[in-house]
Amino acid sequence: MVIVEIINEPIESFQIANGDNQNGAELVFNGKVRATEKGKPIKYLEYEYYEGMAEAELKRLANNACKNFTINHLYCRHRVGKVKPSEISIHIIILSKHRKEAINAMDWFIFELKKNVPIWKWAILKDGKKVPSDCIH
Repeated sequence: MVIVEIINEPIESFQIANGDNQNGAELVFNGKVRATEKGKPIKYLEYEYYEGMAEAELKRLANNACKNFTINHLYCRHRVGKVKPSEISIHIIILSKHRKEAINAMDWFIFELKKNVPIWKWAILKDGKKVPSDCIH
């Protein structure tokens, strides 16, 4: 099963059904906003995205992860808009029979997401200046 969402509100964790006894690994990744960007203190990060295309690409990558790795489920929520330091900007859960598949799939999925999904971030510094970031996360 694949579920991907892009939301403009605080991220809540996916609620995973406990009845699935085929998964020995449940790998959770939460990407949190740091208090600094490129060594400068920030007020928040502002995420923008190409609506429609970002969701489609995220779903394509999630489906490819399930096909290319031995994983059973991939859930991903990515936040857009203003995200303050210590808040979660991305939440991913991967379920698989064994940990190695989940770890490899997670590494691949995050790398491909950063490279291919049209989501951009801007650092809003303490002085109000808007600074582009080299990567999306």
